[in-house]
Order: sequence, then structure tokens, then C-alpha cells
Amino acid sequence: MKAHHTSEASGQTRQGYGRRSHAAALLQFGLLFAGLSWLIVKSADSIGYNWQWYRIPRYLFTISDGGMIAGPLLEGLKITLTISLAGLCFALIIGLVTAVLRLSDSFVGRGLAILYLEISRNTPLLIQIFFIYFVLGPTLGLERMPAAILALSLFEGAYTSEILRAGIQSVPRGQIEAAHSLGLTPFATYRHIILPQALRTVLPPLTSQAISLVKDSALVSTIAIYDLTMQAQMIIAETYLTFEIWFTVAAMYFAITLLLSLVVGFLEKRLKLP
Repeated sequence: MKAHHTSEASGQTRQGYGRRSHAAALLQFGLLFAGLSWLIVKSADSIGYNWQWYRIPRYLFTISDGGMIAGPLLEGLKITLTISLAGLCFALIIGLVTAVLRLSDSFVGRGLAILYLEISRNTPLLIQIFFIYFVLGPTLGLERMPAAILALSLFEGAYTSEILRAGIQSVPRGQIEAAHSLGLTPFATYRHIILPQALRTVLPPLTSQAISLVKDSALVSTIAIYDLTMQAQMIIAETYLTFEIWFTVAAMYFAITLLLSLVVGFLEKRLKLP
């Protein structure tokens, strides 16, 4: 009975601490946002910039008799989300295959995985995008979108593979040996024993990698894909609303990454061991 009360009190203490930590984080974010806003306003005043925020909504959406029509920024955001989501899915697949090859007993498999990792991690993403689109694209018949998704997937997949490899290696060796002794195939062992446990470990670094992928997707504008960044550049060239447009685009990227962090935080709590 005493142990039950102690456990209940401990749980209440953790909940109270969690609420206080969330409140402190929100307060810190509010102070940071206020400080940045003050700095931006002061900087704009010092250079005599004429803010024209009232012109921004039309580039997000317009409302007509037929309903709401997405503006160029929202159209670009849709392209950015499409590329990022597809790139993330393929990066996870490539990363998992590469991690398994790195841990395999095959000399050829390990060699190919290491070669891919070294090339991807030691060359800039921009160069990889140009190489895949301008060199491999005509040979393989790749259009702009598939080339951009392939470049992002290969680049992010290299880093994802190292994250997954670390998560796989964190699973106790005894559990893997026990699975083998029960007659489980390597595929079944990974599916039922290794990956569910590794996922709990790798979620935070995978979240950071996913956020990096969303931000890196801005580079696909260099091959004339009308993503969020490309649309912003076109609007600025026409209107000279430099600060307003870039701050709006930055806020849209921030909203995407913040939402992603919240979703992964929820998943972490659901997957947390009791």
C-alpha cells in the first residue's frame, strides 16, 4: 500500500515537473520572439525601410466567389511539402538498407555501403542535385521533380543510415541471439525484435534529420522547381518586398518544422517504455 502511494506521488511529481518545464519553454520562446521582433524593427528603422505587410496576404491566398484560391506562396509550400515527404520516405528506406549492409557479413555489401556514405557525406548537396539532374537526368529520363527527390533522398539517406545503425547496435546482443535460437529469420528478427526497440532510440536524431531535409529542400529551386523558395524569389523580383517575403517564408518553414517536432514528441511519449 505504501509503495502504491509512493509511486502515485512520484507520478504526480513528474507530471508537475513536466508542466513547469513546458511553461518555462513557452516563456523562453516568447521572450526570444519578442527580442527578435524588437531587433528587426530597430534594424528596419535604422535603414529607413518602408514595411508593406498589407501586400503579403494576396501572395498567400485570395478569396473569391468560388472560395479560397491559393496564392504563389501556398502553391510553393505544397511543392516543398511534396518533395520533403517523398524525400523523407525514400531516405528512410535507403538509410535502413545501408545500415543493414554496414552491419552485414558481406564484404561487398559493406564496401558498397561505405562507398555510398563517403560520397554522399563528403560532397555538397547542391553539387549532387546538379549532377543528378544535368548528368544522370538525361540518361535516366528524370524530370526536375524526380531528380530533386532522388538527390535529397540519397543525401539525407546517408545520414539517416548512421542514425539507424547506431539504433540497431543499441539493441542488446542477447535479444538477437535469443531470436535466432527461436528460429526467427533475419527479416523477422529485424521486424519484431530490433527495429521496434531501435525506433525509440533514434526518434530524436531522426527528427533533426527530417527538419534538415525540409530546410535543404530549398536548394531544389536551383533547378527551376517552383517550391516555396523559388516562388519567394519570383515575388521579390517583381515587388521588391524583400524583408516581408523572406520573413513570411521563414515563418512558414518554422511552422512546418515546429509541427514536425510536436508530432514526433507525441510519438516519443507513446513509444516510451513504462
